[in-house]
Amino acid sequence: MSADLIDLGGESRSAESFVTFLDQICERFELDHAAYAGTDPISGTVHGYANYPYDWKSHYRENGLHRIDPTLHVARRSIAPVDWSRLDRTSDFEKTFRDAHDFGITDRGLTIPVRGPYGDIGMLSVTRGCGVDEWETLAARVLPALQSVAVHMHDTVMRSDVLSRALRYPALSKREREILQWIAAGKSQQDIGDILGISHRTVEVHLRSGREKLYSLTTPQAVGRAIMLGLIYPL
Repeated sequence: MSADLIDLGGESRSAESFVTFLDQICERFELDHAAYAGTDPISGTVHGYANYPYDWKSHYRENGLHRIDPTLHVARRSIAPVDWSRLDRTSDFEKTFRDAHDFGITDRGLTIPVRGPYGDIGMLSVTRGCGVDEWETLAARVLPALQSVAVHMHDTVMRSDVLSRALRYPALSKREREILQWIAAGKSQQDIGDILGISHRTVEVHLRSGREKLYSLTTPQAVGRAIMLGLIYPL
């Protein structure tokens, strides 16, 4: 991860609610700290919230540790939760957690990845300073619930985060929106070609492009998603 890290925790009053939510996660599941990190596949930006101590967050950001943090790098390539105890003890691991220990942050934790419909990835990380046996017992007990919490956190951030607007509002061309609008009105590709004065093959080219931008396998899915996003209107 070579892109910038943006701490959204102080951006607005609404952002404070996400940090409060992380505090509630810790209280409910008997954890020390929790953090959410999201990656934007368009810009590569890493953004998120954390209830770690301010000094550690500042050190982490100023030293660009997100670029080497194995809890993020491994999790973003995984579909399953990543227990930090199973991470390879690479130089990046040693650097990240040597610094973390200096700020009283444990290496006992796990990261739960969440994959969104537009190529977006969210990761919920939690920690607990305790012995191995205690951690394994706790992790096994809370993991199922935390997976649901991670999905909720990611979906909520993606609906509210300014940085994700480019993901949620694909840059459809005027022609792509126009054709999808006619599809929504019940017109066939041949009808649309006649209306717009273009060939039905050209209509299909624009439809294919629109489906790709909307991450849809079928035209009905693309139309439904475009309506949901307010790019076209139901008729």
